[in-house]
Amino acid sequence: MSALRTSRVGARLALAATALTVTALALTGCGSSGSLEQPAATGGATGSSETITIGSQAYYSNEIIAEIYAQALEGAGFTVDRKFNIGQRDAIVPSLQNGTISLTPEYTGNLLQYFDKSTTATTTEDVYAALKKALPEGLSVLDQASATDQDSYNVTAAFAAQHNLKSIADLANVPNLVLGGAPELEQRPYGPTGLKDKYGVTVSFSATADTTVDELVAGGIQLADVYSADPSIKTKNLVTLEDPKGLFLASHVVPLVGTSFPADAADVINAVDAKLTPEGLVALNVESKVDQKSTKDIAAAWLKSNGLG
Repeated sequence: MSALRTSRVGARLALAATALTVTALALTGCGSSGSLEQPAATGGATGSSETITIGSQAYYSNEIIAEIYAQALEGAGFTVDRKFNIGQRDAIVPSLQNGTISLTPEYTGNLLQYFDKSTTATTTEDVYAALKKALPEGLSVLDQASATDQDSYNVTAAFAAQHNLKSIADLANVPNLVLGGAPELEQRPYGPTGLKDKYGVTVSFSATADTTVDELVAGGIQLADVYSADPSIKTKNLVTLEDPKGLFLASHVVPLVGTSFPADAADVINAVDAKLTPEGLVALNVESKVDQKSTKDIAAAWLKSNGLG
């Protein structure tokens, strides 16, 4: 091979090597940009970059509200993580305080009694005001909804007719009463002790939990603690006893938030609660328990029908 030909071949090889080097550097630069300089994920046009973790109680109606909150926030551009069916307040409150969750649907009256067992507040506004004062540092509530879902004492229509029952006070004349409800009811201020102190009604207690209504209808218990928005009150023809002495506090749906909840998300949740009515909450529960619709579908339809989805 001549010197000239060798020189030309060498030049071509040098150019090829240079091109490969430039290409490799360009590719390396692209790779570095994706792994080292990738911008943090954002919640969208209006949402914060923070992830909002929403928790719910182990109660289907509470989960529906939590899902409505979640979808409303996602629609506003926030990133949401769902941790539903955590349990009751004893599990949820610490989760809010340590930042495991940011937001959960709550109920004003029951939440107030959880933090202040000696409260004398009973009306909607008094309970809400007292609750804001009773909350420990690091927890706060947003706007309360008009929707209520509070404990109520119920009997079957036949039992009410047999004993001429209209209010809780009328139970004082009925012997051998068994009260059924969630296990924690036995220690609540409105449980057996509250019945005795407020109304002079003596009961024994049975932890019937999810079978409470079935046990009532079957006659295994005579008195049942049923949430006021539970559709079974109507579908099972139950009678809700009046509470003239205020054993049960007014208990409206209210968002409970911890310090990890971003302030710019409050308006989204408040807009939801402004539309959540007592009748609307019962209708949501009917869709779940009677129509057997999924929580996600129920929430999406509600947001759309209320101009929020």
